[in-house]
Amino acid sequence: MIQKRAARLRRAGQTRRRVHQQKAMRLSVHRTNSHIYAQIFSAEGDKVLASASTAEKDLRGKLPSGGNKAAASIVGQRIAEKAKVLGIGQVAFDRAGYKYHGRIKALADAAREAGLKF
Repeated sequence: MIQKRAARLRRAGQTRRRVHQQKAMRLSVHRTNSHIYAQIFSAEGDKVLASASTAEKDLRGKLPSGGNKAAASIVGQRIAEKAKVLGIGQVAFDRAGYKYHGRIKALADAAREAGLKF
């Protein structure tokens, strides 16, 4: 039986291979129980162009918890704003093998509302 983490990483690898073939910039999401992280990678996948997370100093003081949907939506808005500053309008969404619900969905919806297309 495949362990849960190994199965998630296998799913994540499939998505990343598909995005790499498309030569698209990638919005990657990672979550832990305490925090949620978002990064935009270049089309080649070798450089982080923008990042946002609940572990950032200015967000840590404002949020009572970094592991909920409200915090995820704030991170989604921040990553979209940073992308706009860099002139990035379209990305491929890499949910890193996580199900598209809860915090992952909240982050994606907030990024879309802030103007990021994927």
